[in-house]
Amino acid sequence: MQETIVRRETTTLPKAPNIRHTYMKPRIAVFIPAHNEEKSIEDCLQGLYDQSLPKGVDLDVYVIADNCTDRTEELAKAFGKEYKTNVNVIKTVNNKQRKVGALNTIWKQIYGDMLDIHYTEMTEYQQVYQRSVKAILGMDADSRLAPNALKYMWEGLMSARNIGGVMAKYTMRMPKKKSKLSKDDPYYEEKIASGQYGGPIARWWTHQQKQDMASWLLDLQYRGGSTYVLGGQATLFRPEALQDIVNNNKLDAPWQYESDVEDMLLTWQLQKSGWKTLISPKARCFVDAMKSYHAFRQQRNKWSSGTVDLLTNKDIDIKTRHTGRIWRSQGKMVMDLVIRVMFIALLTVSLATDQFVWSWIWLIPIGLASVLNIILAVKTPMSRPIDVILAGLLISPELYLLVNLMTFCQVWFEKLSTDKKDGWANQYMAESGQTKSKLTQGLLLLILLITSVVLACMYFRDYLTSSVVQEATHPYLMSGWIVLTYLTIFASLIMLRQIWSLRARHTA
Repeated sequence: MQETIVRRETTTLPKAPNIRHTYMKPRIAVFIPAHNEEKSIEDCLQGLYDQSLPKGVDLDVYVIADNCTDRTEELAKAFGKEYKTNVNVIKTVNNKQRKVGALNTIWKQIYGDMLDIHYTEMTEYQQVYQRSVKAILGMDADSRLAPNALKYMWEGLMSARNIGGVMAKYTMRMPKKKSKLSKDDPYYEEKIASGQYGGPIARWWTHQQKQDMASWLLDLQYRGGSTYVLGGQATLFRPEALQDIVNNNKLDAPWQYESDVEDMLLTWQLQKSGWKTLISPKARCFVDAMKSYHAFRQQRNKWSSGTVDLLTNKDIDIKTRHTGRIWRSQGKMVMDLVIRVMFIALLTVSLATDQFVWSWIWLIPIGLASVLNIILAVKTPMSRPIDVILAGLLISPELYLLVNLMTFCQVWFEKLSTDKKDGWANQYMAESGQTKSKLTQGLLLLILLITSVVLACMYFRDYLTSSVVQEATHPYLMSGWIVLTYLTIFASLIMLRQIWSLRARHTA
């Protein structure tokens, strides 16, 4: 049977009034929501253009220009014309649901709007086109697929009928050295503003996020490759699986704005419907990191808050094989917090009352943590020697953990309060520089607190080291150190298990 190959560069799903054949090549439809992404959209499209497609499969790209006030739409159209690719640009109208609304807009154009009260019969071409879409790739506009990534995800998706989605392995892009950029460059300010360049702190912060992502990916692969979140940066979905979410949950489109972690909610709903969700062992996608402390905190606040909402929301009633694991990770955060708070408190009181006794056995958990973080740093893609050294000295891991513990506490405090914040808006404002961090004020307050405690201990030293105070505090100190010892032993066993799992030849 002769094949009809469709090439188009229109802004909406094209119509074909004169159809002579009812066959169309199988295709992958790419959904790229883009809000003011003029700095990255061409790079994203270039990564798609460089892909090796599965044999006999076409690629259609849909860029959803979501409330854009920059040149995103213009640049996307120009790319499609220059490279003669199927790039279709769709503008949202009055979309207040940001990324979720943008994704649902193109979904409804292809699969119909369930909320449309006017019955519109699909044309023969639309029906054929709908059947020809065998996979949907959801991508962020600031992501770029590595060569052959799409083919690897396709192979994973088509390897079994019950696989609903396959996610690429994410790696944060390291900013180029700011020092290598000449200040005489006429585009100096523009390049700095683009985020492609950064100083030592920005590069160090990016690596911590890379290592955190690498640790998560290695853990998932060690457990068989099943994931509890198909990240929106680059995931290939089976259309039937997404349609199941729509039908089973009585939705008008798969993605839901009610959750701060729409990709995790969608993944859980896929698993509830019987679909497998996996990560590809070979496909890689390069994504942008949060290059500032403030933007990172707002992003993690949104992620953590959304995760906690899913875990505690009885109305959602979704339980997957991963729910217990996420609760255990929450418990581990509590244990990490308690261990550090107890250690600082016990150490402070012991030194102030002259009851501190050093024990060499304390080096065991420190040594295990050092070995674990060295292995993770080495297994992190494109790691630098300085990153491995700082990981071994536990400087970087402890600072990064401290920030995550602050986020953990903030999320649960907000959960227990009635003040519900818009995680989407907070993250966007932080990334665009509309809000500022209170890190400087916090550090000054911490320094003031430490200085006050030290001066107070020095001033009242004679009283604090008296036998009366020592006898009164000794039983509490002993009980505290015993509890801390048991917690540290348990944490050490967890680290041993992680070190053992990292012997596997998985790559991040």
